[in-house]
Amino acid sequence: MREHGGNLDLAQQRFGGRAEDWIDLSTGINRLPYPVGEVSARAWSALPSRAEIEALHQAARHAYRTSAPLVAMGGAQAAIQLLPQLGAPGCARILAPTYNEYAGVLSAAGWDVHEVGELDALAGADLAIVVNPNNPDGRTFAPKDLLALLPRVGRLIVDESFVDAVPHLSLAPEADRPGLLILRSFGKFYGLAGLRLGFAIGNAADIAKLAAMSGPWPISGAAIAIGGRALRDDAWAEATSARLGRDCVRLDEMVQGQGWRLIGGASLFRLYETSDALAAQEKLARRQIWSRVFAKEPTWLRLGLPGVEAEWTRLAEVLAR
Repeated sequence: MREHGGNLDLAQQRFGGRAEDWIDLSTGINRLPYPVGEVSARAWSALPSRAEIEALHQAARHAYRTSAPLVAMGGAQAAIQLLPQLGAPGCARILAPTYNEYAGVLSAAGWDVHEVGELDALAGADLAIVVNPNNPDGRTFAPKDLLALLPRVGRLIVDESFVDAVPHLSLAPEADRPGLLILRSFGKFYGLAGLRLGFAIGNAADIAKLAAMSGPWPISGAAIAIGGRALRDDAWAEATSARLGRDCVRLDEMVQGQGWRLIGGASLFRLYETSDALAAQEKLARRQIWSRVFAKEPTWLRLGLPGVEAEWTRLAEVLAR
């Protein structure tokens, strides 16, 4: 299995404690999730209808400010798994460093995969992949620069899993252009990763292929009920975006005493350069706060944002030791 955050079972094996004792900051998932509310018995017991799935699609178009075709899937990861099947294997270029599932999935499907460091180096690829904002360093790209790349690649995949709090960066309104495919995660911004919900947004042909490969019931009734409610709650999204902006500043200021240097980050995580990331991770883990380290970058430490005030207090106390 490839290296990821969210591996709290590993933290428990090494440092003990129950899952509920830990503050898991190893992921970029909102720790103040959308209030789920009640879910009808029918959502659990009946197969989702086409009308219910389409109602969720309309809610997603509202939230993502697009009229383009889209399809709901079991998280953005479900779409990533199907990307190799959108066309015959060829040359894939990935703007790196970034989320490591893309290279693994494409390589396993016979694609010739190359990681590149600059946007212009994607030109000429049959399949080009950009994560915007990028994970883990938070690098961002203006929509006009990504659109300028479109004629120079066969198909451009833009992963917008962390764009919810900065919607001006999103290409979702332009997603019906040929050769452009947008991936959106629901669970990160709304803090409900366990619901397994995401969307692919693109031109009609690509969305039809993904829908056919996903099957007639790609998501659960609960995901439809909760997702549709959340995606139409503009007030919650606006308030959450503002809070996350403040919390990013708060976390950056909190770690200054450690001598860590901010490399970058997005609205749900921060990436710091440390003298020894494993030592920093262990310091936090001994007080049952889990963070993300990177095997290829031994000085990088990524922290998600704490949620309730008690989590901020605990983190501050550990850092002060």
